[in-house]
Amino acid sequence: MQEAQTGTAAERIAPDVEAWVCSTALRDLVRHFGGDWPAGDLAEVLRFLDDFSARHWDFRSGRERPDAREPDLDPATATLVLDTAAALGLVHPVPPARSAYAHLVVLGGLAHACVRRVGYAAYLLRAGLTVRGEVAVLGSFRPLSEWERAALADAGLPADETEVDVLDTAVRRVFGVAPQAERAGVDAGHPHHSWSSRTYRPAGLPPVRVLAAPSSEPERRRAHTADTQRFWAGHVRLAPGDEVLTATAPIYVPFQHCDALRTLALPYGCDIDTVGVDPAVADVAVLPEQTLTPGRYLQEIRSAIRSMRALHESLG
Repeated sequence: MQEAQTGTAAERIAPDVEAWVCSTALRDLVRHFGGDWPAGDLAEVLRFLDDFSARHWDFRSGRERPDAREPDLDPATATLVLDTAAALGLVHPVPPARSAYAHLVVLGGLAHACVRRVGYAAYLLRAGLTVRGEVAVLGSFRPLSEWERAALADAGLPADETEVDVLDTAVRRVFGVAPQAERAGVDAGHPHHSWSSRTYRPAGLPPVRVLAAPSSEPERRRAHTADTQRFWAGHVRLAPGDEVLTATAPIYVPFQHCDALRTLALPYGCDIDTVGVDPAVADVAVLPEQTLTPGRYLQEIRSAIRSMRALHESLG
């Protein structure tokens, strides 16, 4: 997804949010699940969609994504969900809109996603993408599950302990850098309060920083995507007009693009593009993407709705 380039940040963002939220594809999906589209302004529509998706499309119930249940959908509904996800930008990868950026931000996730996204970032740089500042690889101290560690071992990769460890290992492998790095951080005795930064300098490429952030609500949860983005922005000192490319998986593009707009574009005045990993690129094939089911797509349509609601409230 790409941010429009005219007007103030709010003027650029608001029409794109409304176009996605009020699209025919999303309206048809809501209707299929028994919803009546509300009257009212965009804030009211977003409130309705947040509540509606919580009732019909939330299969996590507060759990991590791998622990979400898969709904039992009939074939016609499953097909509609997949078609809607494609129309809403959750399926097909697109290349970066520009040839040069101030910074490239790689978002962490499950172990396979960490490996694939770091590989895709290296591919983009070696294919000619110019990054004037740094490559920021953002993760957390989330412990890996047993199946994540098993997947790494099956691929011949180290069975690391945490998400940020997987990112660090992937950076050293795909960028060909030695384990020695410029290090900073605070070990506060609990991962929700701690942070770490490791910066590598691969030959002929921009510096690569692997960063794990503390949680903004450490008594309640671990650091999430918005926490890591804010923490990184403070370290790198983003400037108005900086172009930032964010790399994630296609299924998360709408949700994480809106998070980046809220946490980076609005407070810092920078421009945001968000792309998903292209599965056709050989550099990302070390660990294949998991099968993305209709239930997964419904869950991430809900994530996008919630992120757009938070973004819209920030615009106000």
